[in-house]
Amino acid sequence: MIVLKTAQEKVLSALQAVAGIVERRHTLPILANVLIRKTGEQIELTTSDLEIQVRTRAELGGDGGNFATTVGARKLIDILRSMPNDQIVTLTANQNKLTLQGGKSRFTLQTMPSDDFPLVQEAADFGPAFSVPQKALKGLIDQVHFAMAVHDIRYYLNGILFVAEGKNLTLVATDGHRLALAQATLDVEIPKQEVILPRKTVLELQRLLRDEKEGEESLIEMRFAGNQAKFSFSGMEFVTKLVEGKFPDYNRVIPKNHKNAVTLGRAPFLASLQRAAILTSEKFKGVRVNIEPGTLRIASSNAEQEEAKEELEIDYGGDSIEIGFNVTYLIDALSNMSVEMIKLELQDTNSSALITVPEQAGFKYVVMPMRI
Repeated sequence: MIVLKTAQEKVLSALQAVAGIVERRHTLPILANVLIRKTGEQIELTTSDLEIQVRTRAELGGDGGNFATTVGARKLIDILRSMPNDQIVTLTANQNKLTLQGGKSRFTLQTMPSDDFPLVQEAADFGPAFSVPQKALKGLIDQVHFAMAVHDIRYYLNGILFVAEGKNLTLVATDGHRLALAQATLDVEIPKQEVILPRKTVLELQRLLRDEKEGEESLIEMRFAGNQAKFSFSGMEFVTKLVEGKFPDYNRVIPKNHKNAVTLGRAPFLASLQRAAILTSEKFKGVRVNIEPGTLRIASSNAEQEEAKEELEIDYGGDSIEIGFNVTYLIDALSNMSVEMIKLELQDTNSSALITVPEQAGFKYVVMPMRI
C-alpha cells in the first residue's frame, strides 16, 4: 500500500511538528517511533513520551484505506532532510517494513506494530474550553520561560504556572532567585483555573506556536483537567500531564511601593551588563550596580583581579543605592524583551528589585539581590 505520496517539504513539516518530544534514547524503544495512522485520505501522525502526546493530521496523497504502523521518527526526518525540498517522495508499506523513495534514492525501514504504541489516556473531566490568539500565548511564554527552574527538587518550580480567571490569563515562572510574570486579557470570561505546565511542555509549545503574519489571527484552544492540559491549534492536538504541587504565592514575592525608580533604555543597559559579565567567573556571576542621581554604574571583577566598569547617564534623583545581582538573571530578562524602555524599582541593598515595562502593565520581573 502507498501510505503517502507528496512533496518532501510537506511530509517533513508534518513530521517535525510532532517529533520535538521524541527522545533519541528511551527505555521503551517504541517511543522513538512516530505512529502513522491512515484513515481514508487522511494521515494522522502521533508521538508520545508517556507524559506528552502530540498529534497532527494532514492529507499527503497515497492510496485511500485504513492502515497503521510505527517507524523511527528521527531516522525518517534525517532521511527526508537529506533530500531536495521539491522532491516527490513515496512511502510504501510492505509486511513489517516501510520503503521511502525519492528520485533514485530508496530506503527500507523496520517498523513496530501500531497496537504496541502507548497512547496517553485522556482525562474525562476537562474544564470549559477557552481560546487565545497563538501570538498572545507565545508572547506570554517568551516573557517568562527563562525564569523556570531546571531539575529543581522543588518539582513544582520546573514549569510555568497558568492562571486563567475572569478575563485574565497570567503566566508565572520562578526558580527561587527570580520571578517573571506576564498577563494578557481574554475575550471571554472563564471560571478560575490554575495549573502548572511542565518545563518540556512549555518549551515545546514555544517551538510550535506561530507568530501570525499581518491580517491573520490563529487561535489556540485550551482545556484543563485535574492532571492534564489539552491544546488544539493549527491542525494539531497536544495533550500533556501537569505538574502536581502548590506553586508559591507569587503576589507576596512582587515588591510593592519601592520608593526609588528609574526609567532607562533597555538596549544600552543590556549591552553594559553583557560587557561587565565577560569578567565575572563561571561560578560567581555577580555584578555590583551603583545607582545615584544622574548615574548608574556597573562593576564586576574575578579571581584574577581583573575588573570591568560601565557607566550610564540616567534621569534619577532618588537615594544612592549599591546592590549586587547575578548578572545572568538581568541579562535573561532584558534579552527576552523587545521594548525600548524599562523601569527599574529599588528599595535598598537587601531588597529584591522590580523590573517593569512602562507600556506593558501586565509584565513584572523580580530579581533577588546577591551579596558581593
